[in-house]
Amino acid sequence: METRFRLSLALGVAALAVATGPAILAQSGSAPYQVVETGRSYAKLQQAVDAIGGGKGSISIAPGLHADCAVQTAGSISYIAAEPGKAVLDGVTCEGKAALVLRGRNATITGLVFQNLRVPDGNGAGIRLEQGNLTIAQSWFRDSQQGILTGEAQNGRIVIDKSTFTRLGTCEGAGGCAHSIYIGDYGQLRVTRSRFEQGRGGHYVKSRAAQVQIASCSFDDTGGRGTNYMIDLPAGATGQITNNWFVQGTDKENRSALIAVGAEDLRHTADGLQIAGNDARLAPRAQPTVFVADWTGHRIAIGQNKLGPGLTRYERR
Repeated sequence: METRFRLSLALGVAALAVATGPAILAQSGSAPYQVVETGRSYAKLQQAVDAIGGGKGSISIAPGLHADCAVQTAGSISYIAAEPGKAVLDGVTCEGKAALVLRGRNATITGLVFQNLRVPDGNGAGIRLEQGNLTIAQSWFRDSQQGILTGEAQNGRIVIDKSTFTRLGTCEGAGGCAHSIYIGDYGQLRVTRSRFEQGRGGHYVKSRAAQVQIASCSFDDTGGRGTNYMIDLPAGATGQITNNWFVQGTDKENRSALIAVGAEDLRHTADGLQIAGNDARLAPRAQPTVFVADWTGHRIAIGQNKLGPGLTRYERR
C-alpha cells in the first residue's frame, strides 16, 4: 500500500509542478489550433471544431494562454496540447457554461489546462459534458467554480486519468454547491491516478453514475476551505473505491464523513461496492469522523483499509 501511495502522490505533485509553471503567452496574430488530419490551422478553437463537424479528428493546441472556448455539437474530437501542461484555456466560457461544452459522440482531452472559469450561476467549469463519452488524460483543472460538470447519459462512459484538480468548488451561489467533479446519471465513471487538493467548497468527487471506479488517487484536503465529502455517491453505485490516499482537513462545511453512499435520491444499488486498500487519516486538529457513511442499507463490501486515529470505519445512517 505504501508503494502505491508514494507513486500516486508523486504523480500528482509532478503534474501540479508542470501546471503551475510560467505560462507562455499565445503569440498575437498566430493560429494556435491545427486540425491534425488536414494540417490546416485556425485562429479560434470553434473554427477548428466546426471544421471537423460530425466527423472524427484531432485538434492540436499550441502552448500559450488562450482566452477562448468552444462548443462541440457532433462528431468525435480529440483536443491535444502540443506540449502537455502549456496549452491553457483561461477565463472564457461558452454559453455561460464552460471552456469546452461537449455534446457530440465522443471527446478526448490530453495535456490541457483549464483555469479561472466563473459564470453568474456558480457553475463555471473547465468542461461541461452534456452527452457522449469523455476521456481525459494528464490534464489540469484549477481556480474555477467547477472542474468538470456533466448531464445524464445512462449508456455513457467517462474516464479520467493522471489529472489534477486544484482550488475548485464553491457553495456561495443560490443554486447549491459546485464541486471539483460533478457527474450526473452516467453509466460509468472511472478516475485513476489523479490528485484532488485545496477544495474551495462542495465535494471533491460527486457522482450519480451507476458504476464507479476510483482508484490510486490522492485526496489532500489539508488546504481545503469549507469543503464537504471527499467522495459522494448520492444515488448509490456499484464498482470500487480502492488504493486511494485521503487526508481530511480542518476547514469543513460538512465534516461528517470522507465517503458518503446514498445520501440523496437512491437510484442505483450499492450491493458489492468495494471499498478497500485505502489509506485515510486526519490532519492535525481535524475532528474525529467516519470513513464510510451509508444511507443505502445495501451490502457494501468494506475490506481492509488503513485508518488513522479518529476515524470510524463505517456508520449506517
